[in-house]
Amino acid sequence: MKQATFTRFDHSSAQDWSIIDHHFKQYRSGAADRVLMHLLRLKGDNHGYPVDRYTHCLQTATRALRDGADEETVVCALLHDIGDDLAPDNHAEIAAGILEPFVDPLNVWMVRHHELFQGYHYRHFYGQDPHAREAYREHPAYARTVRFCDEWDQCAFDPDYDTLSLEYFRPMVERVLSRPPFDNEPQHNA
Repeated sequence: MKQATFTRFDHSSAQDWSIIDHHFKQYRSGAADRVLMHLLRLKGDNHGYPVDRYTHCLQTATRALRDGADEETVVCALLHDIGDDLAPDNHAEIAAGILEPFVDPLNVWMVRHHELFQGYHYRHFYGQDPHAREAYREHPAYARTVRFCDEWDQCAFDPDYDTLSLEYFRPMVERVLSRPPFDNEPQHNA
C-alpha cells in the first residue's frame, strides 16, 4: 500500500494527506474490534471484587439494557471501566475519551464522572465525603449519572446474576463506534 513520503509535516503534500486519510478511514472502521479486544483484558483479575472487571462491565450493560436504557447508554455502561488496566486511578477519563467522538456529550460526562458519583456508596470508608457528587447537582447530566451509578454500576458485582455475553453487545458497540464523530473534525491530527 502506498504511504506518504514526507519526513516533516511542513514538507507534506495534498497527495500525502489523501493517502493518510485513506489509511485512517480503514483503521477507524476497526475501532469496535480493538475496543472489545481491550475490554477482554479485564477478564480474570477481580482486584478483590466479587466478580472480575470484565463481568462487572457486562453486568452493568445488562442491567442498563434490561432497565430500558437506549443503545448508546448501554454501550457506555459496557465500556465505562475499560481503562482500568491502563490507568486504575483515572480509568473513567480513558473510557470517556474512547467514547467522546461517538456519543452524546451528556453520556461522555456521565462516564467521565461515574467514579466520583459512585463514591456515594463507599467514600465514607476512606474518610472521604460520600456526597461529593452534590457539587454537580445543577449539571444537565447529574440525574443520568446518579441513575447509572445507583441503579446499574454499583450493583453489578453479583456472581449469580444472569449476565448477557459480550457477543450480545457487539452489534451495539459496532453501531455506536462506527458513527461519524460528533465534532465532524478529522480525528487523526497529530
